[in-house]
Amino acid sequence: MRRTAVRAAAASGEPQEALPATAVPESESLSGSASAFSAPGAAAAAPAPAPYRLQTEFPFELPRGYVDEAGTVHRDGVMRLATARDELVPLRDIRVQENPAYLSVVLLGRVITRLGSLPLVHDGVVENMFASDLAFLQDFYRQVNAEGHTRASVQCPHCSEPFEVELGGSRLGES
Repeated sequence: MRRTAVRAAAASGEPQEALPATAVPESESLSGSASAFSAPGAAAAAPAPAPYRLQTEFPFELPRGYVDEAGTVHRDGVMRLATARDELVPLRDIRVQENPAYLSVVLLGRVITRLGSLPLVHDGVVENMFASDLAFLQDFYRQVNAEGHTRASVQCPHCSEPFEVELGGSRLGES
């Protein structure tokens, strides 16, 4: 019965929150009678695993920190996963067209959602960071967005020893 209600709500276009797998016991979801579908004395079915939740935001701490106009140092921040749009839009930016190295500044300005107590993070903030913090963020961006997709397990043709190789690009924004 529960599945029907969820499907009907999904068909209506109303946003639905994911319910935990243990929200309704198995015996209740079958109209209160589990014995109709299982042998007497059979062990109760294990609860279904919790639904997979994709982590889209990742906290970080800058090595030095961004110093704003008032002299406040901002070190703690959050970066979200990049979308295809995040990687494509900066390519139309005139600053990136004139200087391809500027790509990482514009891209990081799009995916950093919070930095200390700053009300807004944009490419101008990233542009004024210390070089060590920029390098840290570029590395962090690669870790967050690659997550194993650019590495492949291979085997040495001579000794048959397994190892991994990097398939993706080495610069920020490359796939």
